[in-house]
Amino acid sequence: MRVVAKNKKAFFNYDIVDTYEAGISLTGSEVKSIREGKISIKESYVTIKDGEVFLINCHISHYEAANLLNHKTRRDRKLLLHRQEIKRLTGKIKQKGLTIIPTKVVINERGLIKVQISLAKGKRLYEKRETIKERDRERDMRAQLKRYQK
Repeated sequence: MRVVAKNKKAFFNYDIVDTYEAGISLTGSEVKSIREGKISIKESYVTIKDGEVFLINCHISHYEAANLLNHKTRRDRKLLLHRQEIKRLTGKIKQKGLTIIPTKVVINERGLIKVQISLAKGKRLYEKRETIKERDRERDMRAQLKRYQK
């Protein structure tokens, strides 16, 4: 599996509860652009409308060779999930504070583009501060270990 895009900010702003892997409905120029790595999922989110799951506000740059047959850079793209998974997600997002966010876009062994979506709960400000402190502590510990190993 090759990771094409990763939403690092999602891991800082949210506590990840559960993850799912979904296929995505794309046009030809979108596929070629994603294979070149020209995709951004930083400000995108997932919504459920009429029993279907959509990726909203995902930016896929134009493919240079497509010319007139290019795609819209920001359009709603349908995610492909099993009906049971959609029902499970619908039930869980009705709980207080849960949302669905995309965390990764990968190309699997078969060459298919998949989106890893996560059921997440938003962090509060003090939880974000704790995350920063924990990250700093781990960085200091690694630096200390590096010094002692020399």
